[in-house]
Amino acid sequence: MSVDGFALLAGAHEYLLSVVRGVPEGAWGAPTPCSEWTVRQVLNHARLDQQALVMQITEEAPAGDPFDPADAPADGGDDAVAELARVLEGAAKAWESVRDAESVPTPMGPMPAGAGAAVAALDAAVHAWDIARATGQDLPLTDSLAAGLESPAARIVDFVRDSFGKFGPVVEVPADAGPAAKLLGFTGRDPQWTPPTA
Repeated sequence: MSVDGFALLAGAHEYLLSVVRGVPEGAWGAPTPCSEWTVRQVLNHARLDQQALVMQITEEAPAGDPFDPADAPADGGDDAVAELARVLEGAAKAWESVRDAESVPTPMGPMPAGAGAAVAALDAAVHAWDIARATGQDLPLTDSLAAGLESPAARIVDFVRDSFGKFGPVVEVPADAGPAAKLLGFTGRDPQWTPPTA
């Protein structure tokens, strides 16, 4: 199935922004499906990832280490939403600037610009889901977006998992599960995850 990476990126960015706008006050320290990371840390990780994925296009490094997100500045609230929006806008412009390139440099190696944008979309979408689940928002990862992300996931998840250990092991889901559940399971997430009770 051919996918439009730029359309996927726009949809995933909007999903991430919608979820972050909806985080209730006081929920930034809540646990998430990303083991040992709070909502605040997942937001910071997602924001820094978007910068990292375009750093070889923009020649600017992320503002912090995506895998040490506790050192990043977003504490939640309006400032966090504004900062995320700024970063996502910059990332989208960077991908758009190379839209027709058959090969662009990425942290995972050269790939067509559309494929790189789709990888960025995958990252944004799964972290949006993490935050939505952690904060009780009725904003699921849609099956239509997930179906479009199947190809970029197949391209990159195992590589990152095997090379860097940055995705958890595959979580098995029922054979008749929908695209969203299958994608989440493939990226090491339990689609049925709920916040731990006190």
